[in-house]
Amino acid sequence: MRLKSAIWVSAYLRRCQTEGVFGAVSRRGAEDAGAVFVKVVTLNGQAMLYVPAPQTAYEDERPFDRVFVPASPTPQPEADVDARLAKEIRFDPDVWIVETEDRAGRHFLDLAK
Repeated sequence: MRLKSAIWVSAYLRRCQTEGVFGAVSRRGAEDAGAVFVKVVTLNGQAMLYVPAPQTAYEDERPFDRVFVPASPTPQPEADVDARLAKEIRFDPDVWIVETEDRAGRHFLDLAK
């Protein structure tokens, strides 16, 4: 069984904090199963957006992990990332949006399953 979204987000923010990266929830979604989007702001007007991976990206041995993929291969202007998130909210009002700030663009999503 997959962790509830609220618990996963709390654990993810704790992981960021232990690495010295500021993170906050900018939009609370559905407590149990809201999709989670992670915006990493690089403090130079750019940002990366990490979105839930399609179901085909999940491993058969670990179907309950949360897997993320970058929405684009390179950082985008922060305004473009915000516009994409606004579309996601219109499509699904239950989404979570977590924002972190790190000049190096670290996201720790490969560690937070």
